[in-house]
Amino acid sequence: MKKTQDNNVKHKFGLLGRDISYSFSRGYFAKKFKKEKLPHTYVNFDLQKIEELNDILKDTSNIKGINVTIPYKEEVIPMLDSLNKRAKKIGAVNTIKITRKNKLVGYNTDYYGFKNSLKPHLKKHHKRALILGTGGASKAIAYALKKLKIKYDYVSRSKKEGVTYTYSDLNDAVVAKHTIIINCTPIGTFPNINDCPSIPYDAITKKHILYDLIYNPVQTKFLACGKLKKATTINGSEMLRLQAEKSWEIWNKS
Repeated sequence: MKKTQDNNVKHKFGLLGRDISYSFSRGYFAKKFKKEKLPHTYVNFDLQKIEELNDILKDTSNIKGINVTIPYKEEVIPMLDSLNKRAKKIGAVNTIKITRKNKLVGYNTDYYGFKNSLKPHLKKHHKRALILGTGGASKAIAYALKKLKIKYDYVSRSKKEGVTYTYSDLNDAVVAKHTIIINCTPIGTFPNINDCPSIPYDAITKKHILYDLIYNPVQTKFLACGKLKKATTINGSEMLRLQAEKSWEIWNKS
């Protein structure tokens, strides 16, 4: 198939994922390009399987950078030519730079977005965290917590390597000990806004931070339950903004 060419567009960027019509990134970059009068476009690459990426790259001209979301942050790695050091340590990629020689280089800017959106809320008693979920996004969260010297435990539906607790293991004592709880699962995303992770919300206090990587809705049921207990609540919008700007910086480095 011949590459699609648009002479009025300087570069193309996009988001790689599955069922991503709700995408934050497309709207964010469309506004950015308009505001800064940049002749670029940003599109969604909604793929049913990761192998379809080869056709996207073959058929799309002027493509310079791609963001990666659920469920491909780990699956995309074997398709890349190289990984930046941090992405290699994290084991997940959310940003791909396409070089002048058409090489695909993987980066992780989720780490940067999470770390810098959490930092302003941290107090001395925030020493331990629960990470809900074990997907690609959770790996960047774990890496950021390590850099912030915050101990963490993974929570998953089933026992597997690296998982400390299943949801049925969680009790008031576990929640009391972990004063940061991060939802890295898609539970509670629009349209399923009445769903939330199954944790003992009665054990949440005003000393807790509840952080949800979800940004739509702005206040998930998970965050609403935390707010009722006077916990500090943070949604994923600032993390997304920061990681998007970091991606933009990477794409524009020579």
